[in-house]
Parts: sequence; structure tokens; C-alpha cells
Amino acid sequence: MQLTKHAHACVTLEKEGTRLVIDPGTLTPDAAEAVGTAHAVLITHDHFDHFDGKLLAAALGARPELRVYGTAAVADALGGHDGRVRAVTAGDTFTVGPVTVTVHGRRHAPIHADLPCPDNVGYLVDGALYHPGDAYHVPDAPVRTLLLPTSGPWTKLGEAADYVRAVAPERVIQIHELMLSDLGRESTARFLGEQGLTGIAVDRPEPGTTVRL
Repeated sequence: MQLTKHAHACVTLEKEGTRLVIDPGTLTPDAAEAVGTAHAVLITHDHFDHFDGKLLAAALGARPELRVYGTAAVADALGGHDGRVRAVTAGDTFTVGPVTVTVHGRRHAPIHADLPCPDNVGYLVDGALYHPGDAYHVPDAPVRTLLLPTSGPWTKLGEAADYVRAVAPERVIQIHELMLSDLGRESTARFLGEQGLTGIAVDRPEPGTTVRL
């Protein structure tokens, strides 16, 4: 499987010609291009930096083969589209071509008591790569590659370190990093990485970079 990093929380995964896009939100400049070649789009929750409702509604209207998976709020926002939009919750499993996806977690990480805490699900793809959305939920399955959110109003470096230790992946790739400067991304990776608190190197691919998993 190959992973292409896009800006912020969005990635494309490709296996045997099947493409999945996770969290193409409004902060990802090439989200429309990524969605335009996807067989399925997976949305962890309905915050704007992960979910662009207008983009996905247009894509569903233009491409009858496209499927979208997300929380109930995502499904409600998009409508059914003849069953092509599916609400998923923790414990669900679905397949897209040769790719198997399991769903984990239930809630967005708390930001503040005065702010609502929406549903948030993470996706474990082919038992190999885990995208947690906006939560440090530890899935009840082994994870080889962890996509690690490192910036945002809910994140904290110490909690990120404990999260990596709990998941114990073979590989960590930094995502959700748009609120950090170049220096911030580098120092965060160093703090959490191989010589830091977790003992696991943190990869920092630039948007547009494709890596083999």
C-alpha cells in the first residue's frame, strides 16, 4: 500500500489500483483533486478541516461509483445518495475493493467544557495503518503505521507521547500539523521521536510526498 500525504489531516491510500482518501477538509488545497480519483472517502468527523460537505456532495453527484463513510453527522449532512453514503461507528468493518477497514473510537478529544464534543471515529486500514481523526484513541488491534496529529486546540505533546507509547506502532507519520511552523514541526518530531519520549522516529513527509507502507 502507498500513502500520499496532503496538507493537514488528509491522506490518500492506494492498493492494487484502489484509492481511499481520508479527511479531505477545507484546509487541504488539493482535496478536490484527491477526491476526484478516489473510490471511497473516509471522514473521521464533521469539523471543517476534515470534512468539506460541498466538495463531497458535488463529487457524489458527478461520480456514481464514489462511496463515502463517516459519522452519523457526516451522513446526515450529505444525505443518502442511494446508499452510497454510510454512517459508521466503532466495531464496524467494511471493504473497498481489496482494502479492509475497521472502525474504532467514538468521541472527539475534548477542547473545552464550553464547546461540543462531536462523534469521531478512527480508521484502521488493512490492519496496517491507523488514522485517528481528532482523538488519541488506542484501537484494540495492532497498528504498524500510526498517523499522529500534532497540532490543534485539543492536542498536547505529553498526551501525544503517551499515545504513541500506548499504540506502540512500528512507524509514526506526523499529520494535522498545519498550525505548526516549520520549526514547530521539526521540534515536535524531535521531542516525540526516536531520540525523544517514544523511541520511534516521526516521519514528516511534505504534502505531495508518496511513501510505501
